[in-house]
Amino acid sequence: MLKPEILDPQGQAVQRALPRLGFEGISDVRQGKRFELEVDGPVDEAALARIHDLAESFLANTVIEDFTVRVESEEAVAEAAK
Repeated sequence: MLKPEILDPQGQAVQRALPRLGFEGISDVRQGKRFELEVDGPVDEAALARIHDLAESFLANTVIEDFTVRVESEEAVAEAAK
């Protein structure tokens, strides 16, 4: 991911296109090599299924891209950031 202070023209272009594509309520988009989503509450099978659907229908271009959905604990993320 680019640092927050770095201009992200691709993310801005996606953000501007979202309303035309029927996606409302997205206040910011940053483009990078991965997407990180924070989930409220436990990550159960239903939450993983919703996230997989989101990735398949919106986040990935499945014609030319593969994707995986994985869960990382907050501790693992903090450790990786060191």
